[in-house]
Amino acid sequence: PKGAFEELDKFRKNIPHMCGEFWCGWFTHWRDEKWGSADWERQKKELQWMLENNKSFNLYMFHGGTNFGFYAGANFSDKYEPDITSYDYDSPLDEAGRPTNKYWEIREMLSKYQPEGTKLIDVLEEVKFIEIPVIRFSKSANLFTNLPVVIKSVQPKPMEAFDQNYGFILYRTKLIGPNSGTLKVTELNDYGLIFVDGKYIGTIDRTKKENSIVLPKTEVDNPVLEILVEGMGRINFGQQLIDRKGITDRVTLGGVTLMNWEVFTLPMESKYLSKINYNDIDTTIAPKFYTGTFTLEETGDTFIDMSKWNKGIVWVNGHNLGRYWNVGPQRRLYCPAPWFKKGENEIIVFELHGKNAEEIKSYKFTN
Repeated sequence: PKGAFEELDKFRKNIPHMCGEFWCGWFTHWRDEKWGSADWERQKKELQWMLENNKSFNLYMFHGGTNFGFYAGANFSDKYEPDITSYDYDSPLDEAGRPTNKYWEIREMLSKYQPEGTKLIDVLEEVKFIEIPVIRFSKSANLFTNLPVVIKSVQPKPMEAFDQNYGFILYRTKLIGPNSGTLKVTELNDYGLIFVDGKYIGTIDRTKKENSIVLPKTEVDNPVLEILVEGMGRINFGQQLIDRKGITDRVTLGGVTLMNWEVFTLPMESKYLSKINYNDIDTTIAPKFYTGTFTLEETGDTFIDMSKWNKGIVWVNGHNLGRYWNVGPQRRLYCPAPWFKKGENEIIVFELHGKNAEEIKSYKFTN
């Protein structure tokens, strides 16, 4: 901050100095090798300098918290970089609001600059954590048999064109004529699963700069192509702010533009979730919902361990905890105490690569 304040003084002299965003950590993207952080030893020296020189500052973040639901953002450097669900940010208070070592060090620094006769307020009691019972699923529902009302569209359009803001969107068309070769999606935002006649072919992943996939030969006449797209978070900084989700441009197979699409919007809201028709679990590979219940005698915060699953979303008692993805680095989803209740609780998992349902446990982080 010292250099920035000196530069400011060249243009506006004799004004109070305030560092509006003093970054005490950093955010984390999916596929990052490790969690975001900052050079804390350097930052401590900078904080000390501001305190000694009567500068004001705002800690970003003091408590980062969680990107619940579909609200995680994204960045764009040379590629698309979606944020993980956690916004822990290596903050003085961790994702669950618990003081970290960084918090205690900052508190000690501030205590030396209190006005005479005052003291820092007491720290609240430690956050109560619980472990939930192991959850084993016996019911599932195939997404393709639980679709909303169809929308007809000559060309695929982004979800915003259908008054949808977030979630998933499914595009379906028949392959008339050639039905194999390179399928190219001019702009797929952000993660797409490709199916032909219900058979899973593979993915197109924006984080890997992908925009095409090869469809194998099939003997079926006029097979059905389905592309399920997940919007993984809008870019919130820089030059790529207009960031539409779904398929924003044409789709071609062997260079030929595919026309006449059926579109299904899937914002995954509570009304839709309440109407899902569950059956006994099967082993077909398809996007699936899994539902189960567990009983609690007391409530508290917890982290739900999704490390055995692939990619999807978790709801607890109707509350969307956010995305999980086995590419890491995040493996567990935070659930605050108010979203649990004494007695029976419901959990729903939407797994994009559903086959077998793994059990779910909680993970009791110690600070």
